Amino acid sequence: MYAIIQTGGKQYRVVQGDRLRVEKLPFQEGERVELKPLLIGREGGEIQIQKGRVVAEVVKQGKSRKITVFKFRSKKNYKRWRGHRQPFTELLIKEIKED
Repeated sequence: MYAIIQTGGKQYRVVQGDRLRVEKLPFQEGERVELKPLLIGREGGEIQIQKGRVVAEVVKQGKSRKITVFKFRSKKNYKRWRGHRQPFTELLIKEIKED
């Protein structure tokens, strides 16, 4: 059984036991999170639309690797170096429930 969930403006296909990194969610490590699925399907079977829930556990809150943003204008003596680390929440999918 799999589910398509939406969080942080992105959609993810998940199955039970998956770990995925999503945009930062306001939960502490160890808390359970319930997500509404867009659809639930079975391998080679039926698809249900928005009936059920996906239960996940927050495994980790953190920041991803640093990326460098460099701006440059030729012949203008303009250079800007900036770094960015995107915050994320790592989820462990515990179960997918159908209603």
